[in-house]
Amino acid sequence: MAERTVKSCSFKVILGKRSAMRWNLAYRTLMHDRGKLFAGLVGVIFSVVLVNLQGGLFFGLIQKASMLIDRSEADIWIGHRGMHNVDFPHSIPERWEHVVAGVPGVSEVEPLRIAFGEFTLPDGGFENVVVVGVPRDAKLAKPFKIVEGPPDALNVHDAIVVDDCDHKKLADPQLGELREINRRRVRVTGKSHGVLSFLVTPYVFTDYDRVVELSDMRPDHTSYLLAKVNSGVDAGEVCDAIEERLPHLTAMTSKQYSDVSIGFWMTRTGIGISFGAATLLGLLVGVVMVGHTLYAMVLDHISEYATLRAIGMNEHELLTILIIQSALVALMGIGLGTALTMLLQGIFSTPQAAIEIPGFLYLGCGALIFCICLIASGLPYLRVRHIDPHQALQG
Repeated sequence: MAERTVKSCSFKVILGKRSAMRWNLAYRTLMHDRGKLFAGLVGVIFSVVLVNLQGGLFFGLIQKASMLIDRSEADIWIGHRGMHNVDFPHSIPERWEHVVAGVPGVSEVEPLRIAFGEFTLPDGGFENVVVVGVPRDAKLAKPFKIVEGPPDALNVHDAIVVDDCDHKKLADPQLGELREINRRRVRVTGKSHGVLSFLVTPYVFTDYDRVVELSDMRPDHTSYLLAKVNSGVDAGEVCDAIEERLPHLTAMTSKQYSDVSIGFWMTRTGIGISFGAATLLGLLVGVVMVGHTLYAMVLDHISEYATLRAIGMNEHELLTILIIQSALVALMGIGLGTALTMLLQGIFSTPQAAIEIPGFLYLGCGALIFCICLIASGLPYLRVRHIDPHQALQG
């Protein structure tokens, strides 16, 4: 019994030494040629930065498709039957506001008008805009905050609020300046910041009733009804109750309508394909560089690997060395790439080209590239496993 215990302990010691030897060999081989290590790191860092920045630009862009929804305080959006995009509504009777207000669980209801118009520029040209009519003292439908001008900027006659990020498109309108929308006079009384449309058309905010004068919308119609539910009430159940009372309307929670608006642009345009192709290209470049780096290291140390084969190291242990090297390159590259991504995000992210990188994107990107690097170790392994120790050592 004692002899078995001694043999078992000796076996564990030998395994521990062999494992430590593999780690030490993998690390020393990797660090011996800093130039090739740098090339491999560049590949991983490039992939990490490109995937994260492409994903961040994608999320930043697509969030504009639901900005009016996400920045409102409403729990429920109610519009025409089959509504699919917040910027393209169809008019509904305004009187249905009282029906919605009578649904159990609804605490507040506000209307919102959206119309298209032509914004006159000083040089005689014009810019297409989306006119958003917000009720005075709105609590639910107001998607902006005034950063320049009085807080009650829309309470002035003929008032409009423009976004300072669209100043180039609108020819830099100044506070108090007179312009025209659809040949009707308007006055710039305030500016917001960062409320940008997914379309190239800027948002222009005005008083709810003023939209009727600036467009062909009927005075007894509106674009949306926004509702707030009481605390503890399920918004989805309230949506079902609203549609039961008003079958000609569609009621969605803010989250649902936000997803629907985003999905509209995802399916109607090639934005997903474009960003996906660029991301795939980044991954491909990274894989090629990592695989080439590991393969070059094997060729440079072919005699050492042959010696290891000659003294009895099996294919599994050789593969372990290559996997360790790939994992080290991947971990170092992912760490440096993530740090560089955060730096570039802070430098280049703007409201016009927002870079929004959620945490799951960092984690998913890191895990994906780590797995790809491990798979890339298979290329040099195919070379190592066919080494003839006698020929290699004689050479």
